[in-house]
Amino acid sequence: MIYQRVHCLLQLLLCGGFMKRSRLLPFLGTVLTGLTIVLALGLIIPTLATAQSQTPLLISAAASLKDSLEEIKPLYQKSKPNVTLTYNLGASGALLQQIQNGAPADIFISAAKQQMDTLEKSGGLLPGTRDDLVKNRLALIVPTNSQGVTSFSSLQNSTIKRVAIGEPRSVPAGQYAVQVFQTLKIYDALKPKFVYANNVRQVLAAVESGNADAGLVYITDTKISNKVKVAAIASETYHSPIVYPIAVLKSSKNPQAAKEFVRFLESNQAKSVFRKYGFIVAN
Repeated sequence: MIYQRVHCLLQLLLCGGFMKRSRLLPFLGTVLTGLTIVLALGLIIPTLATAQSQTPLLISAAASLKDSLEEIKPLYQKSKPNVTLTYNLGASGALLQQIQNGAPADIFISAAKQQMDTLEKSGGLLPGTRDDLVKNRLALIVPTNSQGVTSFSSLQNSTIKRVAIGEPRSVPAGQYAVQVFQTLKIYDALKPKFVYANNVRQVLAAVESGNADAGLVYITDTKISNKVKVAAIASETYHSPIVYPIAVLKSSKNPQAAKEFVRFLESNQAKSVFRKYGFIVAN
């Protein structure tokens, strides 16, 4: 459109004799310079507006949520294309420490209440945003070709040399595993066999690779592997409830967008994804 108008103007100038040819070239130079500036601004301003309209959200979440959250991401961004989701996945205790040390995050999803309780007591949560998202179960796994392990007590057999669990000081799954063994009064017998992992997915990998004869993971972790099988599922009376609390952090730079994403995670659409991976919807 701009080009068409300038073309018409030039035709009038050339054909209509509005000015002498001695003045025409300087005038044309001025017009073309102005046109270049206008076109450049027309390209730059929309780009800047698009960049400024992007809202980044950083979600620090328990490693066991990886697959379900990755599937949820494109579902959410269909309705919120200007929101950029980035996941920081790891052991809940390690994520808590990062947040306490000032690492940026908008939303925290822990695999246990303990870490969320700590943040809440220190005033780190945005009031009114904490809720229980999903629940899980603890499973004893062995390689698919393994024989002889049919219960937690079977781990005491001399043929079982290495049992992988999450590091109890930072990994909730490891804490639940210790509770199970203590309830069954086999903790002391099994402790020399323990191989500690930094998160529950590393426990799964250890059993898959044969670096551990058995391991304790969440039932949801078993859904993504064909290299392990479930030997036993821990009774919920053996350990604390496995609940994943979620909350917006007080330090969030985009609290409104964060609250909207939390609401989406609690929607029926997101719940169906969580159920697909074996989670129990909390609400």
